[in-house]
Amino acid sequence: MHVLLSGIVGSTAYGLAHAGSDLDRLGLFAAPTVAFHGLHRPAESHVTTGPDRTLHEAAKWCRLALGGNPTATELVWLPDELYETRTPLGEELIGLRQSFLSAPAARNSYLGYAGQQFRKLTARDRTDSSGRARAAKHARHLVRLVHQGVTLHETGRIEIRLPDPERVRALGERYADRPEEAAALLADAEARFDRPGVLPAAPDERPAEAWLRRVRTAHLPAA
Repeated sequence: MHVLLSGIVGSTAYGLAHAGSDLDRLGLFAAPTVAFHGLHRPAESHVTTGPDRTLHEAAKWCRLALGGNPTATELVWLPDELYETRTPLGEELIGLRQSFLSAPAARNSYLGYAGQQFRKLTARDRTDSSGRARAAKHARHLVRLVHQGVTLHETGRIEIRLPDPERVRALGERYADRPEEAAALLADAEARFDRPGVLPAAPDERPAEAWLRRVRTAHLPAA
């Protein structure tokens, strides 16, 4: 397994980490090209805990990113200091990141995930400290997803490091106590997504296809 690109993601990347936060890592790797020639395809993902790390095979990562998956896509938008592995092929992929974006995927993914967090928030039992803490976490995720999604729609860029983490934390605490107030945040985000944005109607698959072919060529056995 050849790791092409990896880095620290999650709360640390967003600027929301606290003393008890986990350190999450995400990356992508290239399976040996000959592994695709047999009866069984190689594993598309490797997930470990302690440390928490998810690695996706290059083709799977491309499919996730072309579909607008926020968790996968953030790998190519990290601040430079958060990368732990950055090979030439990984560097190429960062250079192609705009081609993976599209307006429908951004709306469906970011608003969809934010809506999931809202439903979890409103359904959470907050009568004990554990439930209250989980509710605040759902609320922080909701606020973060709304901010990142709207920013992407309006600027064409994914902003990983939040500009005002303290505001996100404060809103998380507020919505944990009054979940119904988060509905206005979602409604405003939907209204902003209804306005024209800067993203194309569909992603451009051609750069990803060409990049994957270079990955497969690079990982053929030596003659």
